[in-house]
Amino acid sequence: MTCIIIDDEPLALELLEDFISKISFLELVASCSNGFEATAVLQDHKIELIFTDIEMPDFSGIDIIKSLDHKPMFIFTTAYSHYAVEGFNLSAIDYLVKPIPFHRFLKAATRAQNTLNLRQEEESGKVVNEESTCGFIFVKSEYENLKVNLEEIKYIEGLKDYVKIYINADKPILTLSTLKKFANRLGQTNFIRVHKSFIVSLKHIHSVQRNRIIIDEKRIPIGLNYKDEFIKKIES
Repeated sequence: MTCIIIDDEPLALELLEDFISKISFLELVASCSNGFEATAVLQDHKIELIFTDIEMPDFSGIDIIKSLDHKPMFIFTTAYSHYAVEGFNLSAIDYLVKPIPFHRFLKAATRAQNTLNLRQEEESGKVVNEESTCGFIFVKSEYENLKVNLEEIKYIEGLKDYVKIYINADKPILTLSTLKKFANRLGQTNFIRVHKSFIVSLKHIHSVQRNRIIIDEKRIPIGLNYKDEFIKKIES
C-alpha cells in the first residue's frame, strides 16, 4: 500500500519512516515537510494512504485533506487530541496522538489495509452473497466474531467503510464493512435498503410517516431513489 508522510518536525518524520520500514505491506513514496510538497507528490503518484500531522505552518493537515478532490485514505498523527472529532468527521481511518507507540501505529495501518482490501474486493465484483439459511450471521467487531441473529436486527447504518448494526441491545455493533456488502450478506430477507445510509428490518418498523420510517425512537429517512421500491415492498 503506497503511502506518504506529512510533518514539519524532522524527528517525527524519522520515527514514522522507521515504523513504516517495519511493516511489509506499506511502501513509503515520500516524506514531506509541508502541504505544498505533499500536493506535488499526490499529483504525480498514486497514493493510497496519507499519514499527516495537523498543526503545521501555512497549510494544516486538515486543510490538505479538505483540498483534495480525490481523497486517499488518511491517518492523522498529531500532538493535539482536541482535533479528533473533526478528524473523524472527515472520515479519517484513525487518529494517532503523539508520542505514538509502534503497536498503535501498526493497528492503524492494519485498519487501513483491511479497508483497502474491502474496497478492492467490491470494485472487482468478488463480493459474495453470504445470506445465512440458519437465521444468523457472524460479524467481526474489534477483536471478536459476534453471532448476530437476523431477526434481532432493527436497522443498519452505513458510515463509509463501517456499518453500525442496531439490535435489541442498547449498544450498536460496529464492524468494518460497507452498506452494500452488508446488504449482500442479508440477501433477500425481510430487510430493505431505504436510504444511501440505512437498511431497515420490515419486522421492526413501527410506522411510516411521509418520508420517514419510525423504529423505536429513531426516525430514518427514506431516500428518493429507494422510495418506490420500499412502498411496493410494504404494500405487498
